[in-house]
Amino acid sequence: MIQGKSVVVTGSTSGIGLGIARKFAAAGAKVMLNGFGDAHEIETIRYELAEKFGVDVAYSPADVTRPDEISAMIETADRQHGGVDILVNNAGVQHTAKTQDFPPEKWDLVLATNLTAAFHATRLVLPQMLERDWGRIINTASAHGLVASAEKSAYVAAKHGMVGLTKVVALETAKTGVTCNAICPGWVLTPLVMQQIEARAEKNGTSVAEEKEKLLAEKQPSGEFVTVEQLGDLTLFLCSEGAAQIRGQAIAMDGAWTAQ
Repeated sequence: MIQGKSVVVTGSTSGIGLGIARKFAAAGAKVMLNGFGDAHEIETIRYELAEKFGVDVAYSPADVTRPDEISAMIETADRQHGGVDILVNNAGVQHTAKTQDFPPEKWDLVLATNLTAAFHATRLVLPQMLERDWGRIINTASAHGLVASAEKSAYVAAKHGMVGLTKVVALETAKTGVTCNAICPGWVLTPLVMQQIEARAEKNGTSVAEEKEKLLAEKQPSGEFVTVEQLGDLTLFLCSEGAAQIRGQAIAMDGAWTAQ
Protein backbone atom coordinates (compact mmCIF):
# COMPACT_ATOMS: atom_id res chain seq x y z
CA MET A 1 0.00 0.00 0.00
CA ILE A 2 2.83 2.42 0.76
CA GLN A 3 5.54 1.65 -1.77
CA GLY A 4 5.68 4.34 -4.44
CA LYS A 5 3.15 6.59 -2.71
CA SER A 6 3.89 10.29 -2.30
CA VAL A 7 3.91 11.55 1.28
CA VAL A 8 4.14 15.08 2.69
CA VAL A 9 4.98 15.33 6.40
CA THR A 10 4.98 18.83 7.84
CA GLY A 11 7.31 19.59 10.73
CA SER A 12 9.50 16.63 9.84
CA THR A 13 13.06 17.86 10.32
CA SER A 14 13.09 16.52 13.89
CA GLY A 15 11.02 14.74 16.52
CA ILE A 16 7.76 12.97 15.74
CA GLY A 17 7.60 14.21 12.16
CA LEU A 18 11.06 12.91 11.31
CA GLY A 19 10.26 9.56 12.91
CA ILE A 20 7.13 9.29 10.78
CA ALA A 21 8.96 10.38 7.62
CA ARG A 22 11.65 7.76 8.26
CA LYS A 23 9.03 5.00 8.54
CA PHE A 24 7.47 6.03 5.23
CA ALA A 25 10.85 6.12 3.49
CA ALA A 26 11.64 2.67 4.87
CA ALA A 27 8.32 1.44 3.44
CA GLY A 28 9.29 2.71 -0.02
CA ALA A 29 7.36 5.98 -0.21
CA LYS A 30 8.49 9.21 -1.82
CA VAL A 31 8.77 11.72 1.00
CA MET A 32 8.58 15.50 1.22
CA LEU A 33 10.23 16.77 4.39
CA ASN A 34 9.32 20.15 5.80
CA GLY A 35 10.41 22.27 8.72
CA PHE A 36 12.98 24.63 10.12
CA GLY A 37 16.53 24.00 11.27
CA ASP A 38 20.14 24.16 10.19
CA ALA A 39 20.30 23.86 6.39
CA HIS A 40 23.30 21.52 6.42
CA GLU A 41 21.71 19.22 9.00
CA ILE A 42 18.46 19.08 7.05
CA GLU A 43 20.28 18.24 3.83
CA THR A 44 22.17 15.49 5.65
CA ILE A 45 18.87 14.03 6.88
CA ARG A 46 17.34 14.22 3.41
CA TYR A 47 20.36 12.61 1.75
CA GLU A 48 20.69 9.84 4.32
CA LEU A 49 17.01 8.87 4.06
CA ALA A 50 17.20 8.79 0.26
CA GLU A 51 20.42 6.75 0.21
CA LYS A 52 19.46 4.30 2.94
CA PHE A 53 16.01 3.46 1.61
CA GLY A 54 16.47 4.10 -2.11
CA VAL A 55 13.58 6.53 -2.42
CA ASP A 56 13.22 10.11 -3.57
CA VAL A 57 13.26 12.47 -0.60
CA ALA A 58 12.62 16.18 -1.15
CA TYR A 59 12.59 19.09 1.26
CA SER A 60 10.38 22.17 1.45
CA PRO A 61 11.32 25.08 3.72
CA ALA A 62 7.70 26.27 3.72
CA ASP A 63 6.62 28.26 6.76
CA VAL A 64 3.28 26.60 7.48
CA THR A 65 1.92 29.76 9.09
CA ARG A 66 1.86 31.21 5.55
CA PRO A 67 -0.82 29.74 3.26
CA ASP A 68 1.06 30.75 0.12
CA GLU A 69 4.10 28.78 1.23
CA ILE A 70 1.95 25.73 2.01
CA SER A 71 0.55 25.99 -1.51
CA ALA A 72 4.06 26.16 -2.97
CA MET A 73 5.05 23.06 -0.98
CA ILE A 74 2.10 21.07 -2.32
CA GLU A 75 2.84 22.26 -5.86
CA THR A 76 6.44 21.09 -5.48
CA ALA A 77 5.26 17.67 -4.30
CA ASP A 78 2.88 17.50 -7.27
CA ARG A 79 5.66 18.37 -9.67
CA GLN A 80 8.41 16.22 -8.17
CA HIS A 81 6.45 13.24 -6.84
CA GLY A 82 3.38 13.21 -9.07
CA GLY A 83 0.90 14.38 -6.44
CA VAL A 84 0.22 13.85 -2.75
CA ASP A 85 -1.23 10.49 -1.73
CA ILE A 86 -0.65 10.86 2.01
CA LEU A 87 -0.59 14.06 4.05
CA VAL A 88 0.65 14.09 7.63
CA ASN A 89 -0.15 17.40 9.32
CA ASN A 90 2.43 17.30 12.08
CA ALA A 91 3.98 20.77 12.44
CA GLY A 92 3.60 22.17 15.93
CA VAL A 93 4.88 24.73 18.41
CA GLN A 94 4.23 25.27 22.09
CA HIS A 95 4.04 28.14 24.56
CA THR A 96 2.96 27.93 28.18
CA ALA A 97 1.52 30.67 30.38
CA LYS A 98 -1.58 31.34 32.42
CA THR A 99 -4.44 32.47 30.23
CA GLN A 100 -4.45 36.03 31.58
CA ASP A 101 -0.70 36.28 30.89
CA PHE A 102 -0.70 34.54 27.51
CA PRO A 103 0.84 36.83 24.86
CA PRO A 104 -1.67 37.33 22.02
CA GLU A 105 1.08 36.95 19.42
CA LYS A 106 1.97 33.54 20.89
CA TRP A 107 -1.69 32.49 20.76
CA ASP A 108 -1.81 33.44 17.09
CA LEU A 109 1.42 31.56 16.35
CA VAL A 110 0.33 28.36 18.09
CA LEU A 111 -3.07 28.35 16.41
CA ALA A 112 -1.60 29.15 12.99
CA THR A 113 1.05 26.43 13.21
CA ASN A 114 -0.85 23.68 15.00
CA LEU A 115 -4.30 24.05 13.46
CA THR A 116 -4.75 26.52 10.62
CA ALA A 117 -1.82 25.05 8.70
CA ALA A 118 -3.53 21.64 8.73
CA PHE A 119 -6.69 23.18 7.26
CA HIS A 120 -4.79 24.81 4.41
CA ALA A 121 -2.76 21.72 3.54
CA THR A 122 -5.87 19.52 3.71
CA ARG A 123 -7.99 21.74 1.48
CA LEU A 124 -5.19 21.78 -1.09
CA VAL A 125 -4.66 18.01 -1.31
CA LEU A 126 -8.28 16.85 -1.02
CA PRO A 127 -9.28 17.54 -4.65
CA GLN A 128 -6.57 15.29 -6.10
CA MET A 129 -7.17 12.58 -3.49
CA LEU A 130 -10.89 12.57 -4.26
CA GLU A 131 -10.19 12.48 -8.00
CA ARG A 132 -8.01 9.37 -7.51
CA ASP A 133 -10.47 7.99 -4.94
CA TRP A 134 -7.60 7.23 -2.57
CA GLY A 135 -5.81 9.24 0.03
CA ARG A 136 -4.81 9.34 3.65
CA ILE A 137 -4.79 12.43 5.86
CA ILE A 138 -3.30 11.92 9.30
CA ASN A 139 -3.25 14.75 11.79
CA THR A 140 -0.86 14.77 14.72
CA ALA A 141 -3.07 15.97 17.54
CA SER A 142 -2.10 15.13 21.13
CA ALA A 143 -3.41 13.78 24.38
CA HIS A 144 -4.12 17.49 24.77
CA GLY A 145 -6.60 17.12 21.92
CA LEU A 146 -8.66 14.95 24.29
CA VAL A 147 -7.96 16.42 27.72
CA ALA A 148 -6.50 19.66 29.04
CA SER A 149 -3.61 20.88 31.17
CA ALA A 150 -3.18 24.23 32.86
CA GLU A 151 -1.13 26.98 31.21
CA LYS A 152 -1.56 25.52 27.71
CA SER A 153 -4.63 27.38 26.48
CA ALA A 154 -3.46 27.85 22.89
CA TYR A 155 -2.00 24.35 22.48
CA VAL A 156 -5.05 22.62 23.98
CA ALA A 157 -7.42 24.75 21.89
CA ALA A 158 -5.45 24.00 18.72
CA LYS A 159 -5.24 20.26 19.36
CA HIS A 160 -8.94 20.01 20.24
CA GLY A 161 -9.56 21.90 17.01
CA MET A 162 -7.39 19.41 15.13
CA VAL A 163 -9.54 16.55 16.40
CA GLY A 164 -12.67 18.44 15.31
CA LEU A 165 -11.24 19.16 11.86
CA THR A 166 -10.37 15.47 11.54
CA LYS A 167 -13.96 14.45 12.20
CA VAL A 168 -15.38 16.92 9.69
CA VAL A 169 -13.05 15.82 6.89
CA ALA A 170 -13.79 12.18 7.69
CA LEU A 171 -17.54 12.79 7.39
CA GLU A 172 -17.13 14.66 4.13
CA THR A 173 -15.06 11.83 2.63
CA ALA A 174 -16.90 8.91 4.26
CA LYS A 175 -18.13 7.39 1.00
CA THR A 176 -14.79 7.71 -0.77
CA GLY A 177 -11.37 6.06 -0.69
CA VAL A 178 -10.00 8.96 1.33
CA THR A 179 -9.70 8.66 5.10
CA CYS A 180 -8.80 11.18 7.77
CA ASN A 181 -7.72 10.34 11.31
CA ALA A 182 -5.78 11.89 14.17
CA ILE A 183 -3.06 10.40 16.32
CA CYS A 184 -2.90 11.64 19.90
CA PRO A 185 0.51 11.07 21.48
CA GLY A 186 1.19 11.44 25.14
CA TRP A 187 4.65 12.49 26.28
CA VAL A 188 7.23 11.79 23.57
CA LEU A 189 10.84 12.70 24.25
CA THR A 190 11.17 15.18 21.38
CA PRO A 191 13.18 18.42 21.31
CA LEU A 192 9.95 20.31 22.09
CA VAL A 193 9.31 18.24 25.22
CA MET A 194 12.97 18.41 26.25
CA GLN A 195 12.70 22.21 26.21
CA GLN A 196 9.78 21.99 28.63
CA ILE A 197 11.65 19.57 30.88
CA GLU A 198 14.77 21.76 30.93
CA ALA A 199 12.65 24.83 31.72
CA ARG A 200 11.04 22.98 34.63
CA ALA A 201 14.44 21.89 35.93
CA GLU A 202 15.75 25.45 35.78
CA LYS A 203 12.64 26.86 37.44
CA ASN A 204 12.59 24.24 40.22
CA GLY A 205 16.35 23.95 40.72
CA THR A 206 16.23 20.22 39.98
CA SER A 207 17.93 17.88 37.51
CA VAL A 208 16.62 17.08 34.04
CA ALA A 209 16.41 13.39 34.98
CA GLU A 210 14.28 14.20 38.02
CA GLU A 211 11.95 16.39 35.97
CA LYS A 212 11.54 13.64 33.35
CA GLU A 213 10.33 11.28 36.07
CA LYS A 214 8.01 13.91 37.54
CA LEU A 215 6.55 14.75 34.14
CA LEU A 216 5.69 11.12 33.42
CA ALA A 217 4.35 10.55 36.93
CA GLU A 218 1.96 13.50 36.60
CA LYS A 219 0.28 12.33 33.41
CA GLN A 220 1.47 9.04 31.93
CA PRO A 221 0.71 5.96 34.08
CA SER A 222 3.01 3.69 32.08
CA GLY A 223 5.96 5.74 33.34
CA GLU A 224 7.55 5.53 29.92
CA PHE A 225 7.77 7.93 27.00
CA VAL A 226 6.03 7.09 23.73
CA THR A 227 8.63 6.69 20.99
CA VAL A 228 8.65 8.27 17.54
CA GLU A 229 9.05 4.78 16.09
CA GLN A 230 5.80 3.64 17.71
CA LEU A 231 3.99 6.68 16.34
CA GLY A 232 5.47 6.01 12.89
CA ASP A 233 4.17 2.46 12.96
CA LEU A 234 0.70 3.69 13.94
CA THR A 235 0.74 6.19 11.09
CA LEU A 236 1.74 3.49 8.60
CA PHE A 237 -1.09 1.28 9.82
CA LEU A 238 -3.62 4.07 9.24
CA CYS A 239 -2.49 4.12 5.61
CA SER A 240 -3.06 0.37 5.16
CA GLU A 241 -6.06 -1.43 3.71
CA GLY A 242 -6.71 -2.83 7.18
CA ALA A 243 -7.47 0.70 8.36
CA ALA A 244 -9.78 1.63 5.49
CA GLN A 245 -12.80 1.88 7.79
CA ILE A 246 -11.02 3.74 10.57
CA ARG A 247 -12.38 7.20 9.87
CA GLY A 248 -12.57 10.36 11.95
CA GLN A 249 -10.89 8.79 14.95
CA ALA A 250 -8.59 10.37 17.51
CA ILE A 251 -6.32 7.47 18.41
CA ALA A 252 -4.45 7.90 21.67
CA MET A 253 -0.97 6.47 22.13
CA ASP A 254 -0.31 7.89 25.55
CA GLY A 255 0.67 5.28 28.13
CA ALA A 256 -2.90 5.37 29.55
CA TRP A 257 -2.85 9.15 30.12
CA THR A 258 -6.39 9.69 28.79
CA ALA A 259 -7.69 6.46 30.37
CA GLN A 260 -7.68 8.20 33.76
